[in-house]
Amino acid sequence: MKFGCCAPIEDAGKVAAAGFDYLECTVVSLEPLSSEEEFAPILRTFQESPIPVEACNIFLPGSLQIVGDNVDMAEIERYVASALARVRRIGADTVVFGSGRSRSYPEGFDRSLAEEQIRMFLSLTARHAAEQGITIVIEPLNQLESNIINSLPEAVAFAKAVDQPSIQMLADFYHMEMDQEPLENITAAKDHLRHVHVADSGRLAPGTGSYPYAAFAEQLRSAGYDGRVSIECKWNDFTAEAPEAVEYLRRQLR
Repeated sequence: MKFGCCAPIEDAGKVAAAGFDYLECTVVSLEPLSSEEEFAPILRTFQESPIPVEACNIFLPGSLQIVGDNVDMAEIERYVASALARVRRIGADTVVFGSGRSRSYPEGFDRSLAEEQIRMFLSLTARHAAEQGITIVIEPLNQLESNIINSLPEAVAFAKAVDQPSIQMLADFYHMEMDQEPLENITAAKDHLRHVHVADSGRLAPGTGSYPYAAFAEQLRSAGYDGRVSIECKWNDFTAEAPEAVEYLRRQLR
């Protein structure tokens, strides 16, 4: 396994010093709709990173809706095409599709139509992801953050419906614990599991709370998972906590 940290590119030095293997930044930080001239200094910052940026989260800005009555597919495709091309240029190959605000459907909106709109978005995204050699991993979010795709089986169902190699899913320990989703769903989803996010109680650093890491690790082993694991949490003191957190993960998950 490889262990990474979700953090802004400005913190790359601290992440490297803490002992992580890679950095997970945000897609929106690449400013996908900006000009090439505006992107140039952003790209240089990523190219000069002391640690590789291998994955990206926060795929869509909250203002870009992919469900509802005001979906602009032309604008969505313009954003997705630019975003994934820039993700490839910084060297990352995995993009997390969480984006709870973008994918949540409005109150009173037909859920089946929302599901169809998400499938259309994923199909469109799959084409551009395949061109760039990128894997999109669908992130189940807890029900406080999204009203759709709240479990691993639901994410797998969308991946199967799209049926493209570039559309897979991730398991997020925090969201699973928030909604009390059975950890056994990890093994059940093993054929589509391509990425993992972790935290601990209160969404704090791994090893500081009461999450059942031994059981979580057992499910990853049962699923044959040997990929990336990113810490996505709140830090009280990054410099003090991060080295201990990554070592805790190495002990628990390897």
